[in-house]
Amino acid sequence: MRNVGVREISRRTGFSPATVSNALNNKRGVNKDTAETIRRVAAELGYEREGRLDHICFVLARKTGEVLDEGTFHPGVIEGVERAAKAAKLQTTLTTIELSNREAATRQAYEITRDTSNAVVLLGTEMAEEDYALFRDPVAPFVVVDGWSDRFFFESVVTQNENSAYRAVSYLVDCGHQEIGYIAGSYRIKNFPLRERGYRRAMREAGLPIDPLWRVEVGTTVTSSYNSMRSWLAQNSLLPTAFFVENDIMALGCMRAMAEKGIKIPEDVSMVGFDDLPYASICNPPLTTARIPNREMGEIAVRRMLDRIREPRDYTCVTHLSTTFVERQSVRRL
Repeated sequence: MRNVGVREISRRTGFSPATVSNALNNKRGVNKDTAETIRRVAAELGYEREGRLDHICFVLARKTGEVLDEGTFHPGVIEGVERAAKAAKLQTTLTTIELSNREAATRQAYEITRDTSNAVVLLGTEMAEEDYALFRDPVAPFVVVDGWSDRFFFESVVTQNENSAYRAVSYLVDCGHQEIGYIAGSYRIKNFPLRERGYRRAMREAGLPIDPLWRVEVGTTVTSSYNSMRSWLAQNSLLPTAFFVENDIMALGCMRAMAEKGIKIPEDVSMVGFDDLPYASICNPPLTTARIPNREMGEIAVRRMLDRIREPRDYTCVTHLSTTFVERQSVRRL
């Protein structure tokens, strides 16, 4: 028999690759007549069903690197994926897709999502909504970690961004802070607006004003956030009593700039971050932050995917993981 794939059957029948794959794998959700047509054409073409799943492909979708390159979030996710894959007796392969090279990214995404010998775990941290179109209608089992699409219904595992930020800012309010600023990343990944929404909700519910002068936009690397905060401090002598920062990397750069300016943390200004990266517990002072369970995110992503393979369903789920609030010495009680 000649080698016939899902794409050729799709072209012959006019049905999408996803529908063809579902019909050939006897999954629910395909009309009976449609499934019979697909299987008949497949038999006529000499199609042979692909072998069983043999590995998990972890795909790091990199757009600019402004968030991923200095962070230690995704290595933890990878560790979790590898741990869960090993428990299922599957190998793990790692692939980076450079989203800035659209032509190459389109080709890579197509090949990976059509390879039914693998299941795909996609890291969506830096992805914008338009980037998810590259992965539409995957034939291979597919799940997104730390990202989601508003247009395409992908299985996803994400952090409770808004509620976690809300809790962090509420903690500052409980510590007596009424002037709370917001340090935002200049590169707006999808997580950040949700964290800002949590900040604004906490401030509104506490009856506290949000001063636009204390919304500071900084770069998303240690160096760029340091430089941005230095510039802001050169023009602003009045500080709030506390800042919530969108992630720990930015917090570190800002704290360094403040220290050089003679601003003491937490005596002059308190700081709360987000992520609980390894250095957060050893910086000076140790940073109060929200810990993301990144290893668990990787493990859950694999388990959710294997569950879908064992029990196919017509819908997808977005799984929200809570964070753990970690109190350290960067916040002063007023």
